[in-house]
Amino acid sequence: MPLADVALENEARIVTETGLDARVAAIVEPIIEGLGYRLVRVKISNRNGQTLQIMAERPDGSMTVEDCGIISRNISPALDVEDPVSSAYHLEVSSPGIDRPLVRRTDFVRWAGHEAKIELGVPVEGRKRYRGILIGLDGDATGIKLDDAPEGAPDRVWLPLDTIADARLIMTDALVAETLREAKRQQPADIDIDDNDLTDETSDA
Repeated sequence: MPLADVALENEARIVTETGLDARVAAIVEPIIEGLGYRLVRVKISNRNGQTLQIMAERPDGSMTVEDCGIISRNISPALDVEDPVSSAYHLEVSSPGIDRPLVRRTDFVRWAGHEAKIELGVPVEGRKRYRGILIGLDGDATGIKLDDAPEGAPDRVWLPLDTIADARLIMTDALVAETLREAKRQQPADIDIDDNDLTDETSDA
């Protein structure tokens, strides 16, 4: 494996879960990393009764239905043993999708130039929610060019990474086009890519 891929594979997340989501992440993340993938996000929701969603990807950002199935089969036994979710739930393993969460430093570099929304745990410049074009990184802060800057006020702000509670890309035509170009570049020529979110779903109790 190239050294660059090793570095990406081992890169820690800077935006992580809390509460029960964090407990599930602690169980599944070592397994996912041991298989050569990276955990993106864990989220428990009331969709379809109760759904435990695991987002993951390869270090290069790609993901296939087969990859989702491999992860699902390997984390299910650990979830059964640890039993972090007391009630019945539906397990869903998926790719991050086009409007993906941004959870690692390299995400804020890779997707610079695209629109994103960021929610902070503590206010910066008197607010917790920001939306605009990602600028990239400057040390331990990410820049965003604001959509809603008041006239005459600075339209750029730098947000410390350790204050970010949630960040994700916003679906735009430019983002869709770039994502599909990258997906087609990574796949063999005889595979047609037209999906923006690959998923493997199983049920659990």
